Amino acid sequence: MTDQPTDASHSALDTMYWRSEILQVMVWMRGEGFGEEVDPANLGRFLGGDVGEGLVHLDGMVEDGYLTRVGTDFRLTELGQKEGALDFVSSFEELQATSHGECGPDCPTCFPPEGVDSDCTEVCPAYELAMEGRTTR
Repeated sequence: MTDQPTDASHSALDTMYWRSEILQVMVWMRGEGFGEEVDPANLGRFLGGDVGEGLVHLDGMVEDGYLTRVGTDFRLTELGQKEGALDFVSSFEELQATSHGECGPDCPTCFPPEGVDSDCTEVCPAYELAMEGRTTR
């Protein structure tokens, strides 16, 4: 006999998924200068999947303290900004890792005095940063 998710656990997973997606989009929109308040229609343009399903979670996010209502628009609370930023950073962490040649002209491995380019190794700061976030599976 296999464990099947109940309606309640499925709903909880949906709520967690959409909360994360909505918060990340709102943090991004705020950071890009789209404003502090976001109307649901504009938010829906940036959400993938079934947007209607995601937007039904907005009122619950107000109740849970992630958003405040400003007329018909929504604004991130301090909690919403913090959680959204953490999720956003986590989602794009691998894209932020440095790679060979990105550590700067003072790196003796990427930019040796002889002018001969070499591959990043364990002694290169960019290599260390790139490896820091990786784990073996």
